[in-house]
Amino acid sequence: MKGRIIAVGDIHGCAWEFEQLLEKLALTKHDRLILLGDLVNRGPDSKRVIALAREHAHRALLGNHELRLLNYRRTGDPTHLKKSDYETLHQFRSEEWAYLANMALTYHVPEYDSVFVHGGFLPGRGWRQQSARVVTRIQVIGPDGEPHKRSDFPDAKHWSELWQGPPFVVYGHTPGMDTVQSRWALGIDTSCVLGGALTACVLPGRKIVQVQARQRYFAA
Repeated sequence: MKGRIIAVGDIHGCAWEFEQLLEKLALTKHDRLILLGDLVNRGPDSKRVIALAREHAHRALLGNHELRLLNYRRTGDPTHLKKSDYETLHQFRSEEWAYLANMALTYHVPEYDSVFVHGGFLPGRGWRQQSARVVTRIQVIGPDGEPHKRSDFPDAKHWSELWQGPPFVVYGHTPGMDTVQSRWALGIDTSCVLGGALTACVLPGRKIVQVQARQRYFAA
């Protein structure tokens, strides 16, 4: 029996919503659950999210929040951190750090000509060779052709609008109140921690499954 491949967008410590989504998905042993990064920070229970990920996920991908925590752990430099990171640091023990350290940058699904990633890719370059900083943080493409934050160039195009696949890319990182579909990409960070929803995309078919957030946990 061929199972489903299921991508879940940014969880950000929203353990209750993640548990509800897992119930809705009713995973079988044939399914592959892929978490698109930013499992932690901002929400109430990053430790519980990691425990659920360890139990249920086939693979978790590196997000910019995990990368920031790992950089702090490696260097001891607190300038890597933001205020909301400290609650996560208090929750973490060796097993959580080990899980973060083993996160991959991408997950390729050749049978559906698709790739999963946290942030995205710089258009016009091979997706396999792009750096952790780019694939975890990219949002818009600036006038210089390089990746930037939306706040730096609010009128610039999102990378997904310029991405000319294949592969088709399923990504998180750029929050909105709905999924974002373009020809060659699908964004599924639907702002759970901001009071939106936690979203899964199920292959084949790219069916969307969602759980509404119980509350707003973080003010951006």
